[in-house]
Amino acid sequence: MMRRFRAPLIAAVAAATLSGCIGLGGKTPPFLLTLDPEAEPQAGAARTAAEAATLTILIPTAPQKLRTTRIPVQQDDASVTYVKDAQWVEAPSRLFQRLVSETVAARTSRVVLDEGQYLTAPGEQLAGQLMEFGVDARSNEVVVAYQAMLVAAGGKTVTQRRFEAREPISGKVEAKAVGEALTRAANKVAVDVAGWLGG
Repeated sequence: MMRRFRAPLIAAVAAATLSGCIGLGGKTPPFLLTLDPEAEPQAGAARTAAEAATLTILIPTAPQKLRTTRIPVQQDDASVTYVKDAQWVEAPSRLFQRLVSETVAARTSRVVLDEGQYLTAPGEQLAGQLMEFGVDARSNEVVVAYQAMLVAAGGKTVTQRRFEAREPISGKVEAKAVGEALTRAANKVAVDVAGWLGG
């Protein structure tokens, strides 16, 4: 199945040719990046679950380097830069949470709730940390690493599992190539999470 990638244009900014690789400049990028799920829930399909059987997927926590709309590049163990002209439409932790929610809803029979809905019927909760969501310059790959934490209804048990996916970057380390690779890697992690949750 071909995975899709969206890069909506900013209306106020003319399309521009991307040049260079990595930088710290503050210019507005020619387009914004977002994640596109490999599978989406079917429209019109109704699901019903008892309160304890619902699943609420929370926005994961993230380290400081991911608390931005820019894409980090890990140069070595001690230094980080950012991909030039690359910017997400919103924080990657929120994009990833939405991707996982849509993937789990599409690939399982679970009733999946967002944070704004769980107060009425929290059921199980999937929390965690988005540990990596960027470029590893040492291997010329993107890395998505997610430490998931499944909390049973009522908080009686907690199960943890780490998920990770890597994808090579085709061509230069620039916005479009990195965005496409991160979309593929994020979808792999989301599919693995859905398989782990089952149901």
